[in-house]
Amino acid sequence: MDLSVAVTPLYVASMVAENKALRARAATEGPSAADYTAADTRSSLGMGVLSVTTPLTMAATALLVPRRGPKGRLGRAVLVVTAVTALVTTIADRLAARPSRDERARKRAETARRVASAGGVATVAAVVTVASATSSYVTGSRRQWIRRRHDLGRGPLAWLIALVGWDLGYYWNHRLMHEVRGLWAIHVPHHSSEHYNLSTALRQPVASAFGVWVPYGVMARLGVRPSIIETSRSLNLIYQYWIHTDTIRTLGAAETVLNTPSHHRVHHGSNQRYLDRNHAGVLILWDKLFGTFQGEQADEPAVYGLTENIESHDLWTVSTHEYRAMFRDVARSTNWRDRFGFVLRSPRWGYARRAELDAVAAAEAIASAAASA
Repeated sequence: MDLSVAVTPLYVASMVAENKALRARAATEGPSAADYTAADTRSSLGMGVLSVTTPLTMAATALLVPRRGPKGRLGRAVLVVTAVTALVTTIADRLAARPSRDERARKRAETARRVASAGGVATVAAVVTVASATSSYVTGSRRQWIRRRHDLGRGPLAWLIALVGWDLGYYWNHRLMHEVRGLWAIHVPHHSSEHYNLSTALRQPVASAFGVWVPYGVMARLGVRPSIIETSRSLNLIYQYWIHTDTIRTLGAAETVLNTPSHHRVHHGSNQRYLDRNHAGVLILWDKLFGTFQGEQADEPAVYGLTENIESHDLWTVSTHEYRAMFRDVARSTNWRDRFGFVLRSPRWGYARRAELDAVAAAEAIASAAASA
């Protein structure tokens, strides 16, 4: 069993203890965003249960990898269909852009726009999914282990490489999840709660394995056994569980080196000052080294949640709201630069570009109304 799942009794016991402590604090200091609420806690625990299915999802999507042999046929077929869809979409874009001199031309342009909208979404979704599945397959630890030159065994060096290497890889993968909108769509459920307590740590995305682009498998290529790499992953995840709390204010000198509750509260803050900061797993040194560190400010407590909260505890909404918003933006795009930009560029770029398109659409609607008046 996955070590991070095996310690579930510890998760439950610690949440019960934290809830008791928070209730006692609320009785004297008043309620806070750290308090447990039934709806929010159910949502977090539900996401935690769903996230356990991630390995099954990855096993199924491995069929999409366009490799040699019978297992790669589906992936190759998807690429062929995607190429055709991309061609049809490109033609439809050009037809939709032609001037509509009469009613017949206008209807033809509207049909072309609908074709381009559906084709653009299908093409982008297929390309990203196949690329993610292929990256995961090619860079996976077990595949890289077969190509190793050395076996470092189970000694201190192997464990040091695995623990530090996983933490460094986690920093970059986590950072990319905040800086690439397609990856943010995967990660955003973890930030969707407006509360911050130990249950928030279990609010894990279902498709997190698709967000791994900095390969952990490189450690296997260096001779670190996959079992050690997997244990390092579990230990890293277990460590991150306890930092999702408001009951521990500071750890003194440890704050200099380790990721702590104080540092991670900043990470979950939607305050402009705190956005996209403190991506570390265990060692906060990575954020300090790569310029993404922000200390918690006594005069600015973290406001938890998203810059635009979803106001829902429904698991479907929590899991998919950003995917749906992202692909709506892809659907309304009229060129490939925007379509892939809405997925591969930053969330901030995507939201700004969406605002630009909304402004253009509003101006066109006004102009059309004025012309027909």
